[in-house]
Amino acid sequence: MMQNSSAQNQPNLTVYETSAQGNALTKINQFQSLPNLVAIQLDAKQRFQTITGFGGSFTASTAYLLNRLSAKNREKILQAYFGESGANYSLTRTHINSCDFSTHQYAYAMVKDDRELSHFSIAEDQATLIPIIHQAQAISKDGFKIIASPWTAPPWMKDNQSWVGGKLLPEYRDTWALYYCKYIDAYHKEGIPIWGLTVINEPHGNGNNWESMLFTPKEMTEFVQQYLGPKLVSDGKSQVKILGYDQNRAGLKEWVDTMYQNAATSKYFSGTAIHWYESTYDYFPEALDYAHHKSPQKHLIQTEACVDSEIPHWQDDAWYWKKEATDWGWDWASAEDKHLHPKYAPVNRYATDIIGCLNHWVDGWIDWNMVLDQQGGPNWFKNWCVAPVIVNPETDEVYFTPLYYVMSHFSKFIRPGAVKIGCKIEHSQLMSTAAQNPDGTIALVIFNPTEEIQALQIQYQNSKQNISIAAKALQTVVIQP
Repeated sequence: MMQNSSAQNQPNLTVYETSAQGNALTKINQFQSLPNLVAIQLDAKQRFQTITGFGGSFTASTAYLLNRLSAKNREKILQAYFGESGANYSLTRTHINSCDFSTHQYAYAMVKDDRELSHFSIAEDQATLIPIIHQAQAISKDGFKIIASPWTAPPWMKDNQSWVGGKLLPEYRDTWALYYCKYIDAYHKEGIPIWGLTVINEPHGNGNNWESMLFTPKEMTEFVQQYLGPKLVSDGKSQVKILGYDQNRAGLKEWVDTMYQNAATSKYFSGTAIHWYESTYDYFPEALDYAHHKSPQKHLIQTEACVDSEIPHWQDDAWYWKKEATDWGWDWASAEDKHLHPKYAPVNRYATDIIGCLNHWVDGWIDWNMVLDQQGGPNWFKNWCVAPVIVNPETDEVYFTPLYYVMSHFSKFIRPGAVKIGCKIEHSQLMSTAAQNPDGTIALVIFNPTEEIQALQIQYQNSKQNISIAAKALQTVVIQP
């Protein structure tokens, strides 16, 4: 049973656990009483960033698979992601034009030199993505925000006339700024508001493998300052957030130094978007802190993460807890960066990264594909990856991996508008973070990657309450003050 060191005026604690032993967001009522309590000190007077949300991405691949499932299983998955009794996702992402997780390459304006975009059409999305977004909207009680990201402009706007690599030709900068506005209008007409944009996905490129378009920090900042920002304002879309960068965290300093150099350069940027692919274990806290302090009022949002370069393990929960996964860098990172890419446990990587991000000013965290198949696709480039939900469309089977439950520990209990509060844990291997929701409840998330059960003492205001966390487990403790 829960151990209380004082019986008077104790906050009510509700504990949910996901563990290598089989708990899956399971409500826990029984705790072990052990010596050597690990203290977790909460201080709601210490207040940090306001949370924008958590969630995953609507990709063409995810939509293609959901549309191939039975109506019952499609509904089951979307309820699991967007329903109040599910993960209750609040922040999502999608792609403008095609990306690697599309079944083929496409853009919304394929007529060359159509500078007024008179032939602009989102017909590709109307057949695939948009019906799925509509179904998610119908399920979500509180609604969710969407960040839209292009991987590339149509090839005819680029100096290499290719889907992959190359740069935007200067004579098409006005047209490309107009392109975002056309997209926002087209989606608005479908009843889908776009909350934010990233200027381009991965402006450093992706090794010239799939859709990409290159920008330097200076080029992106000038494009936003002189073209995209003013165009959104003149078109009555100033409420749409512009997020710069949108690639790995190790490069943050150069980008925020350029974006936030002065009032003029930073005027139209609402924040910075980041990815996690630089390392399987390092979440780059110094870079995150630097980016925040460079412009404290701006968003810092993780827009993409996944277990990449892996074929999903089907109906094998144990694999997601074992240190067996490898990422792109295991094979292809440079010699000097190879140490950043050791084997890792997928659950540990997700839990560590999200907690680490929240403890260093990140206000939103978005997973990549919500649904993939047993191969880790479909992906036109055959760039296989893992998603929290894996399906077999041939047999109409669905597998909720442990990663789904890890995401739920944050998205379900830390709601938009929550404020990150002071949270200290006295243990070198355990991690924790906490946020106070708009309704006053506190969500405390604790990760125990060790092989031993750990006894915990939660210290909040004048109360001390003892619980325990299983070995290799993630817990969310909801505190009703």
